[in-house]
Amino acid sequence: MTRAPARQLVRFGPDDLADRLTEALHVYVSAMGYPPSTARHRRTLWLEHVRRPGWRAVGWLDAAGSLLGIAYGYAGGPGQWWYEEVRRGLAAAGPEAQHWLQDYFELTELHVRPDAQGHGLGEALLRALLADVPNARVLLSTPEYGSEEPGRAWRLYRRAGFTDVLRQHRFTGDARPFAVLGRPLPLPPPR
Repeated sequence: MTRAPARQLVRFGPDDLADRLTEALHVYVSAMGYPPSTARHRRTLWLEHVRRPGWRAVGWLDAAGSLLGIAYGYAGGPGQWWYEEVRRGLAAAGPEAQHWLQDYFELTELHVRPDAQGHGLGEALLRALLADVPNARVLLSTPEYGSEEPGRAWRLYRRAGFTDVLRQHRFTGDARPFAVLGRPLPLPPPR
């Protein structure tokens, strides 16, 4: 008798994400510690993102088919809100910093359910999502960790070679400071 794998890493198309959107948003709010009402506000945005050039998504499923983690992103570029916000932040750093915004893949979301964290699922999502991405670099933003030790997400990004592009950045409409991190692609093989 063949047993189903305990976990399965899968690629999602736009329809797959739409079908699992409620579950994916639950993973997002629980991983980020946001109130459940946040999911309602993000729903439309996530559905809009699937239409962006180069959009791709991956997820981890448990043996019962429940979503354990989700990651997605797309090719970033002028006219997109995140691009324009980061461009604004990089303007103070001088023209040489703007190279980060040329030919990049925006790692928009990467989240693992809190009860599944600490088992390498985040790194596997990151690697699967970025495998064969044709862009020259990858960028992401993540909340600053303040005076506390860096959390799991920060440790993952540092292990994967992400460096600081912009720190203490304030996105329009959000009072929290964020870091923008980036690295060239492709990722090196895991250690």
